[in-house]
Amino acid sequence: MPASRIRLHVEDTGGDGRPVILIHGWPLSADAWKTQVAILRDAQYRVISYDRRGFGRSDKPAEGYDYDTLAADLAGLIEERDLRDVTLVGFSMGGGEVARYVANHGQDRLHSVV
Repeated sequence: MPASRIRLHVEDTGGDGRPVILIHGWPLSADAWKTQVAILRDAQYRVISYDRRGFGRSDKPAEGYDYDTLAADLAGLIEERDLRDVTLVGFSMGGGEVARYVANHGQDRLHSVV
């Protein structure tokens, strides 16, 4: 199933600040980042967290749990919102997704990775 065809649950504080995307690990959800979201938002960042495919409130398709597909989901989120100068923060398995995003989609839209 193509990455663009699944529904990801996304939480976005909005605003004009530099975007920070928080990517949870297995078996968590965006809720794992609640404390950090508030702190980063108060520091004037635009904070985006999401439930990766198969987790939390996102769609749970039967396939697509490889790093290439997970990174494509992330790329879709970045492109749909036309984000630039993004900081990607990956925890545990989310860190692998960040690494694969850079390998497959490059660094053009990125400021930094954590």
